[in-house]
Amino acid sequence: MQIHQSAEDYLECILKLSKELPVVRSIDIANEMNYSKPSISVAMKNLRLNGYIKVDNSGFITLTESGMEIASNIYDRHLILRKWLEFLGIDPEIAEQDACKIEHDISEETFKKLKEHINEHIHEKTYLRRNGRTVKKKQRFLVLMKIKIRGFCFVVSLSLIKTGMIVCLVGKGLCRHTVLQK
Repeated sequence: MQIHQSAEDYLECILKLSKELPVVRSIDIANEMNYSKPSISVAMKNLRLNGYIKVDNSGFITLTESGMEIASNIYDRHLILRKWLEFLGIDPEIAEQDACKIEHDISEETFKKLKEHINEHIHEKTYLRRNGRTVKKKQRFLVLMKIKIRGFCFVVSLSLIKTGMIVCLVGKGLCRHTVLQK
């Protein structure tokens, strides 16, 4: 069954709000999406009739199994696309808006390949040691090349925080990072 972009937006909004609020009501959706209450009421009626949501006597909205499946799929696409756009250096606010547009139009095959590429080549690591203390600092980097020589794995990556290349030598308990500046 083909579902419209607007219905996907409503379901995604309900999912996001359900993660933030104890209960989701029509007014919460109206405020989040900046739509009028009558528009939201019509949309909720259509989603309920199509079996994507349930509305109890108190007006609390929950996703059905099919609604949750669609909402989770769209929300997953949104998060991954936003992360990828931010990785490319796009302003977070613009990345958020563009991810909203792309998430509905990208094919399943293209999204699957893009997600594989992101998971394989774009990483966030937390580096922990500094002067004997634990420091939590996220660093994003793009893996350019992996080479295995005599049980050691060399990973050449491009850091997004510091300018330059990071060569990481990992193997047999050894881990060294060498930064090669421009």
